Amino acid sequence: MQDNLQPLFSAVQRNCHISDARHAGDYTLCVYLLKMREYFRWEKGYAFHDNLPDGDLGDWLKERELYWQTIEDESFANLSIAGDSYDPFDIDAVNAALNPHGLVYSGGFGHKYAPHFFIGRLGHIEKQADFTILVSENEYARDLTAPPAMTRNGTIFVRRESLRRMIWEKIEEWQWNRQENAMARAIRDFDFENNTETALENMTDSVLDSVLLHEKGEVLAGKRLGPEWEQMLAALPRSKTEIMIRAVRDNLADSLTTLPTLLGEGNDASLHFFFANLTNMRKELFPSLTQSYENFVTTGEREVIEALLPASENHWNQLANRMLDTYRNNSDDFCGRLNSLVEDSKF
Repeated sequence: MQDNLQPLFSAVQRNCHISDARHAGDYTLCVYLLKMREYFRWEKGYAFHDNLPDGDLGDWLKERELYWQTIEDESFANLSIAGDSYDPFDIDAVNAALNPHGLVYSGGFGHKYAPHFFIGRLGHIEKQADFTILVSENEYARDLTAPPAMTRNGTIFVRRESLRRMIWEKIEEWQWNRQENAMARAIRDFDFENNTETALENMTDSVLDSVLLHEKGEVLAGKRLGPEWEQMLAALPRSKTEIMIRAVRDNLADSLTTLPTLLGEGNDASLHFFFANLTNMRKELFPSLTQSYENFVTTGEREVIEALLPASENHWNQLANRMLDTYRNNSDDFCGRLNSLVEDSKF
């Protein structure tokens, strides 16, 4: 099979293009252009320190958008592997066929239930009692949105290349104004001024564990909340409420695993990056966490964050279960009720 992988890579990439055709417009214009810039860098093989040719980038962008118009209504294609056909969302079966050959694949759903696909080189596999961890290295096919980690069917996928690119996007964004903030503190120990590629590799190593910790927290949160949580999400229209509900679960996951471990390990760079990467919604719902971080920056004492964790785990766990009760008991107008419940339950 190793001698004939390009048709498989091309099939996965075409499914990626179909998803992009349908969902690239979900982003604001600024975010969309930033992501397309990095997508161009990946597709054309430019290094992070390379200046991208504006003319070529502009032509590529126009061509890609025209291409998307021609495939937007197509169905996702099955994947052919060693003569067998696989549904592109049957990740367990696809990985059973590909992992022995040093490849890892994922097909799932992300924000606003946009499909995401990728295939890459398998760098590491680890089986634990509650989940399997698959870490990918080089990516041979991907879509515009490339989440660095995701969990599906008890399998945690960590995409090292996508994590590296996500970190680079954050650094480029910070370099525009160079504010003294969490991102500035996160990159301070890495020599981006003199050796971009090495610094980026080292920072990726530092951050990768925290990304994995969050996904482990997602698994634990999923066990607590059960399959009804995903049913509730699927029943929601695309709305602010969906973003709020995802933020509640993210806060629970990080209260369970990410923050306790990062604080215990004393990895300041990863801790600062965690706070630099918090979404505005999570900050809005969890103002006490943001305040405790500012106190930590001022005092250097992790205890101000540690003291918050037991109460935060209890808060987000209880709120998530109240949300499920609201969903069960108010089938006609649960969306508005959930919005009010979360708005009134900031911590």
